[in-house]
Amino acid sequence: MPEGRSLARNRPFGLLWLGEGVSVVGNATTSTLLPLLAVTQLDAGPGWMGLIAAATWLPWLVIGLPAGAWVDRLPARQVMIIANIVSAAALGSLPVAFALGMLTLSHIAVVGLVGGTCTVFFRTAYQVFLPEVVRADQLESANARLFGTESAANVAGPGLGGLLAQWLTAAAGIALDAVTFLWSAVCLWRIRLPRPTKAPQGLAEPLLARIREGVDLVRRDRYIPWLVGIGGVSNFGLTGYGALAVLFLVRDLHLTEAGVGAVLAASGGGGVLGAVVAPFLSRRLGSGRAFVALLLLCGPAALLVGAGLPGWGAAVSAAGGFLTGMFVVAGNVIRNAWRLRYVPAGLRGRVMTVMQVVNFGTMPLAGVVAGWLGGAIGVRETILVMAAVHCLASWTVLLSPMARMRELPTGPLGG
Repeated sequence: MPEGRSLARNRPFGLLWLGEGVSVVGNATTSTLLPLLAVTQLDAGPGWMGLIAAATWLPWLVIGLPAGAWVDRLPARQVMIIANIVSAAALGSLPVAFALGMLTLSHIAVVGLVGGTCTVFFRTAYQVFLPEVVRADQLESANARLFGTESAANVAGPGLGGLLAQWLTAAAGIALDAVTFLWSAVCLWRIRLPRPTKAPQGLAEPLLARIREGVDLVRRDRYIPWLVGIGGVSNFGLTGYGALAVLFLVRDLHLTEAGVGAVLAASGGGGVLGAVVAPFLSRRLGSGRAFVALLLLCGPAALLVGAGLPGWGAAVSAAGGFLTGMFVVAGNVIRNAWRLRYVPAGLRGRVMTVMQVVNFGTMPLAGVVAGWLGGAIGVRETILVMAAVHCLASWTVLLSPMARMRELPTGPLGG
């Protein structure tokens, strides 16, 4: 990309942003429609809700490491296109099965598994592809736009999903999401970079050797293991209460489908604000201080989610979602921009995936544990326990070397 080109004039980034913008609206809609479909049409309980959540995240644990090694050797854009097409096909099977009267909870779980597998490859390739379309000094701004768009989608998507479920059916809304994946694939296909992208390097080097190199680099680094540990435990808590959130809102707070969408949309609204303020906080406080402050704040906010009551008391859960979304997204914008600068280009796929395998690998276990706890001690109680786990994990940043840094480190990786 030419040195002087701004993000506004960067057509490849514009296409990436446009494709992802439409796709994440569909994703955010389905994040409400899928559990609503399971709860309202198939009468799913805590156990099934936990299993469906676990299926979505299980691929990170099973194929995350080899996926990172493969993506480092394959054209990132093509990987993303194929992942989108497969996701569209998997989601499209749900409304077809519903129309034929053949939909089952097992089918929903399998679609979650297939979609999760596609997400592993897409997200890994995405981390490799983004620095090819923007300059290093634009990564924070680019991440802010992408996270902001995702957060805006998380405002509109759940509300739209709730309305679609109430006016039409959850299955009809899921069909629309399948189309958004195809839209994203077309936008990616239309991207033409002004300079050649990284060519495939073949698979001559043994797969295990490439995986081991990424693991060793992460293990030896002074800072990344802290992010991996905090992220893994924190995501365990967030996924645990997220797996039961729709069930809690429907059965404990007695909300309609539209009401569920409105409460879930609050976290997206917080995320929009978080994405907007993240670059400002990073400049004003320093990336290190801002990142630590956001982690300290996001933990207690999550406890409000399980404190909601029927009627107007549901606003407490909405406020908790809003604050958690704001602090988590703002922290993610700062952290992701730093990671892309800190990790060398040829190692990003492997290093990022090692981090994500741990960060996302705890999520399948969280879904299973939350489902079991929900049946044993109650849904509200499980949400509060999981929020407390997230809170304690976030506060461990005070023990890390980053707690005393104004700016996050510049490298070298493994130092």
